[in-house]
Amino acid sequence: MNSSTPGSTNLSTTREQRKGFKRKLADGGIDGTGAASEVAPVAEIQRLIEVLRLAQKKDGLKEFASLRRAAHALAEIAKSEDSVDVIVREGGVEAAVPLLSEIAVEDTSTSGRIDEVQKEICFTLGLLAIKADHQYHIANAGALTGLIAILKQRCNDPVICPYTGGVVRRAADAITNLAHENAHIKSKVRLEGGIPPLVELLDSMDPKVQRAAAGALRTLAFKNEENKRLIVESGTLPVLVQMLRSDDVGIHYEAVGVIGNLVHSSPTIKRQVLDEGALQPVISLLSSACTESQREAALLLGQFATADPDFKAKIVQRGAVPPLITMLTAADLQLKEMAAFALGRLAQNPDNQAGIIHAGGLKPFLDLIDSNNGNLQHNAAFALYGLADNDDNIAEIIRTGGVQRLMNSNLIVQPSKDCVQKTLKRLEEKIHGKVLKQVTYMMRSSDPIVQQRTACALARLTSAKEDLHEIFIRKGGLEVLLEMVLNFSNETVQAEAAVALFELASKASSSASINCEPKPPTHKVYLGETYVNNQQMSDVVFMVEGREFHAHRIALCASSDAFRAMFSSGYREKEASRIEIPNIKWSVFEAMMKCIYTGTVDVMPDIAEDLLCAADQYLLDGLKRLCENSIAQGLTVDNLTGVLDLAEAFHAPQLVHHAVLFALENYEKVVAKCGAEGYSQLMEDVARPLREALTQQLSALPSSDDMATE
Repeated sequence: MNSSTPGSTNLSTTREQRKGFKRKLADGGIDGTGAASEVAPVAEIQRLIEVLRLAQKKDGLKEFASLRRAAHALAEIAKSEDSVDVIVREGGVEAAVPLLSEIAVEDTSTSGRIDEVQKEICFTLGLLAIKADHQYHIANAGALTGLIAILKQRCNDPVICPYTGGVVRRAADAITNLAHENAHIKSKVRLEGGIPPLVELLDSMDPKVQRAAAGALRTLAFKNEENKRLIVESGTLPVLVQMLRSDDVGIHYEAVGVIGNLVHSSPTIKRQVLDEGALQPVISLLSSACTESQREAALLLGQFATADPDFKAKIVQRGAVPPLITMLTAADLQLKEMAAFALGRLAQNPDNQAGIIHAGGLKPFLDLIDSNNGNLQHNAAFALYGLADNDDNIAEIIRTGGVQRLMNSNLIVQPSKDCVQKTLKRLEEKIHGKVLKQVTYMMRSSDPIVQQRTACALARLTSAKEDLHEIFIRKGGLEVLLEMVLNFSNETVQAEAAVALFELASKASSSASINCEPKPPTHKVYLGETYVNNQQMSDVVFMVEGREFHAHRIALCASSDAFRAMFSSGYREKEASRIEIPNIKWSVFEAMMKCIYTGTVDVMPDIAEDLLCAADQYLLDGLKRLCENSIAQGLTVDNLTGVLDLAEAFHAPQLVHHAVLFALENYEKVVAKCGAEGYSQLMEDVARPLREALTQQLSALPSSDDMATE
């Protein structure tokens, strides 16, 4: 169809018209080889044009056969696009157009000879009109008047003979090419009375004439409201509907094309077409042997689906869904596109949504999302958005892996991305109550793939905290995800699990965030920064790297069990006024003391690891958390393993948690460095603390039972 429809491809009118013209050339028995592939000498073109001119003058040309040969030869030359400009430049249009209405050669004893010559003239003008630059030139020379006169003279013939049929067909073809994407000429054809005879020719007994007339009407109807109105008022619809039922591929293809252009952007005509009974024959064309007819029928059904809410159900009830789903897997891109367009419109009906998935439509749509064609992606995305609106479809979408495929889709245009995000949001909003129970039940499946898809989808879509506890603790979803992330034999499964676990951890507790802030020590031990390394009231001196650091035992004992033991037990430091600190740098010790005296300290990256060691040694939990946080801020793929070793060495569970979250969030980068097997080993090393942390966080959340008792 030459129309442009929202959510579908803007089908190229040029491509369709050229394709139709090539078919019409084939109808005439021309193979397009020989002279058509070469540029004829200018002198030969001039000679042929001169013969045409002589035929306009009385006594100018004695033999009619010469005219016939010249007209045919010029038509053959015009098949070469390189020759078209030469013919026009040398006056070929001015020589040919008058012959549409009058030929002065007297030797016309053989019946049909004039029609034969005019057929060649029409053919030539049609070929010249393929170039848009020449359309006005030909029309201004009076060609439309002559072409329409030919149609009018012959449209009422009860039986069109071969010669007459040929000239009528070529005249209609010429009008088609002249009016192609030319609004002015389309209107001029109407004003000169060209539409009624074309409508009458739809009843011709000659199928080639029928096709040509329908092709012209199709072009004239495209984006021209006045032409549409006149075509309908001329009684076209009943015969077009009959043509839809023709077993002649060319006839039903042109008929569905005319109807498509008539109904486009015209609700009134759309209703008239449906009232004429076009619905069932259009549905039947979905099974046509002609892919072009299938495509046009699918697009037309998509338009019919917007006529009235009832028609969405009627189209499905009359058998449209199975062939449309079959078309989704066709080799022809535009065929798939139009099928997706039609199904997307049908999927706006709740019962149709369930029926389309039941009939096997889900997987083909998900496959189209992965295509590299923007229009295909968008039509599929729109259809999936509709299918996700039905509660009965949610479990099947998850079972098929639809959530993962939508989230991982590589979409070309922004509207498709927006549509997929809306679909995922719609799915998220559906995950509660009855739907949640249906989906969670799939965790019991004997198929591990279904279990995995379900666990991953729920981790990413479930937002209610009480549901997280039910799914991942009581129903075993957490164990499914942990098993997946340890599976180095399948990177896709491992990657999906990593993303799902990260989402789950983020939702389970805000404390899992890397930017968490530790609680400071209690204020009763707060002395203030003024007393840091201050001799005033100092009762102990630490020797650090040969330098004195003045401190206060009461502050140290109140802040650290290690210092309390040092100063109150039987250690030699109990009575010492100077204590040697052999294994800590001055900057590290100073930062540690500042935290003890003030309750906080800015942990610089260059001392964070040493400060963590000191905090662990002196049992300073608040400082330890600050160090863990600082180190976590600097996590990279390169230092991940080292940070995990550090966390294990100094008993830093919060740092382990940060590192695990980093590894989950940056799966691709980590795997690129250490490989899938290395990633599995890393996750195996941290599986226990990860399980414990998530279990603790999820168990702390309110369960669905708790919510019910409230």
